[in-house]
Amino acid sequence: MRDHLLMSTPTLREAATGPIDPVTLVEPVIDALDRIIVGKTQQLRLCMACLLARGHLLIEDLPGVGKTTLAHALASALGLSYQRIQFTSDLLPADVIGVSIFSRETGRFAFHKGPIFAQLVLADEINRATPKAQSALLEAMEERQVTADGHTYGLPAPFFVVATRNPSDQIGTFPLPESQLDRFLMQITLGYPEPEDERLLLANGDRRALVDKLDTVMSVETLLTLQNAVNDVHVSDALLDYVQALVAHTRESGEFVIGLSPRGAIALVRAAQAWAMMAGHGGVYPEDVQAVLPGIVAHRLDPTEGNDLQPQALGSSILNAVPVT
Repeated sequence: MRDHLLMSTPTLREAATGPIDPVTLVEPVIDALDRIIVGKTQQLRLCMACLLARGHLLIEDLPGVGKTTLAHALASALGLSYQRIQFTSDLLPADVIGVSIFSRETGRFAFHKGPIFAQLVLADEINRATPKAQSALLEAMEERQVTADGHTYGLPAPFFVVATRNPSDQIGTFPLPESQLDRFLMQITLGYPEPEDERLLLANGDRRALVDKLDTVMSVETLLTLQNAVNDVHVSDALLDYVQALVAHTRESGEFVIGLSPRGAIALVRAAQAWAMMAGHGGVYPEDVQAVLPGIVAHRLDPTEGNDLQPQALGSSILNAVPVT
């Protein structure tokens, strides 16, 4: 299949505007984050690919494994404006979007922007808020704008939501509706560190203190250029055949309640383009699709009754069932 992919495949330098080298631009960001979130290089690359693909990221894991620290470190490394919203059961949509307040001086209502107006927004413990509060993110994540009192306000570029979710069996959590989940390009987990990495954490103390000392290693302008360049990473017909075979398996195998939606399939291609660009590939290869597929399907697919696959294993199950031809 690789031979088919290499036919008439433009390089990123030819396709993108300007002589950029994504690999040398992205690697310093990964290295900087790797010093904060130790031993999770694969997850950091997925996080960066999600951002470059203009998606949003959901991190589901136990408290205390570095979810919040990752979001803050990413904002610092990229020089992005950052807001953290703590989702609680009493959170209101206005606490996220903003509120109009009457001004006696002008005799008019003035809109005061909420924390959603930042380039990187951390929705911390998103499933501890009610569905009504969660819905405040729907328009922002899809349209990159918010509407309040009949007026529409654009959000800054880039706009990246990183949401953390506690396991659903923990006390005080609400389920995320499918419409909310589908707006996240990827879901990842960090998990416990390996013993040698945990020893490093124990020896050097809280990593959050290092975030404040983290230098900006990529400008916002460069990030926007890379996001635009993702569109130009070549996707061959042979590669699309492979993607469609993967998607068809989720719909026809009977292993999942509902198969991957067209939006999920588009997300898979776009995430693979971002991964290929980060790897310096001239086009998208099957291994690029395979690298991002687990993150694309983990929050979109539910196994049928009797199928005890965990979300982290869904991607491997699909990849093992669909050969590369």
